[in-house]
Amino acid sequence: MNIVKNPDSASLKRTLEQGTDEQRFAVLDIITEVRKNGDAALFSLTEKFDRVALDQLRVTDTEIQEAYQDLDEQLLPIIREAASNIKDYHQRQKRESWITTSENGTILGQKMTALDSVGMYVPGGLAAYPSSVLMNVIPALVAGVKRIVMVSPPLENGNLPAGVLVAANELGIREIYKVGGAQAIAALAYGTESIEKVDKIVGPGNIYVALAKREVFGHVSIDMIAGPSEIVILADETARPVEVAADLLSQAEHDERASSVLVTTSMTLAEQVKEEVYKQLETLPRKEIARVSIDTYGAIYVTDTLNAAIDLVNELAPEHLEVITESPMDLLGRIRHAGAIFLGRYSSEPIGDYFAGPNHVLPTNGTARFSSPLNVDDFMKKSSIIFYSEQAMKENGHKVAAFARLEGLEAHARAVEYRLEEV
Repeated sequence: MNIVKNPDSASLKRTLEQGTDEQRFAVLDIITEVRKNGDAALFSLTEKFDRVALDQLRVTDTEIQEAYQDLDEQLLPIIREAASNIKDYHQRQKRESWITTSENGTILGQKMTALDSVGMYVPGGLAAYPSSVLMNVIPALVAGVKRIVMVSPPLENGNLPAGVLVAANELGIREIYKVGGAQAIAALAYGTESIEKVDKIVGPGNIYVALAKREVFGHVSIDMIAGPSEIVILADETARPVEVAADLLSQAEHDERASSVLVTTSMTLAEQVKEEVYKQLETLPRKEIARVSIDTYGAIYVTDTLNAAIDLVNELAPEHLEVITESPMDLLGRIRHAGAIFLGRYSSEPIGDYFAGPNHVLPTNGTARFSSPLNVDDFMKKSSIIFYSEQAMKENGHKVAAFARLEGLEAHARAVEYRLEEV
């Protein structure tokens, strides 16, 4: 984790990942196999990649009941409270249909309609993510989606993690399948004997999941192509090194490709944070993963001024941005690009990951320059409503015909003019 003074754009560390040709071709082969062989492909690919021979794909009621028994009893009320916070936040996002009228009888509006069905991918492998269940399902429920399907790769014992199943059951999700990877995305996009296709696929995953979502886009909608997790911390001399280091490592432990960056105006803080990062690393259970992340994608950038630091943050456009300065609220208006902004010492990034309420499915790889967190609108579509009265046609029909002829579309012009003859 190097300290760089006044970095230029070329020296900024990024975790952009598009996948190799070999990975893309592997994903295409998997999608083709699932489309051709359906459930049989899902069983064989699960045994091949997850080393689990399943008897059935769908999670049973018995497995859900066992999950409640396996879950630490102290965690259930925490999951429920987190779900309540997340629901409250997302209910404020929901938009309603609207209609407006004018004096000439024109009626215009917008009709908001929830999607019919959504497939949700929950990652497996290195860790279990019940928080991903809450963050993906709740905005869909608030939007009014009727059918929500969950897929997730099974553990070695053939089950899904207890926390994942409990979180899904608490939200009323009953259609849950033990399948992961690109094969799960293909099943959601095209359907198999057991899994009916959906209209949209959401949820993060590894590079094969990301590439599969890219390949099926168009047959279904997707939320985003999620890259490795990333955090940028904007801090001044008032920040505490031990806390900054801990927050950097909270992202590094996710994935060897995760990116943890400190941007500061204080060389003293930079040196203290670097020392503290490697000190804390030694006691982390996932220290091998975190060390690779810190050494490969970690960085500390020191600027001469706070303005330069903010410019650097906006250029990075991070997934998570923490602002730990003397007056963080004063800087909010100058921050243009970040998926989620955590203000002040006590707003550590894990607060947003699990409990506060805003969604933790965020744009990565610099896409926060033009993308937003997962939200209720992602699970709704808009239909325009147009009603033209006879008076409105008299007033504007000839203008429309003229516009059509400007574009060389005579039939468009005539479609309006035939009506003008009548009125």
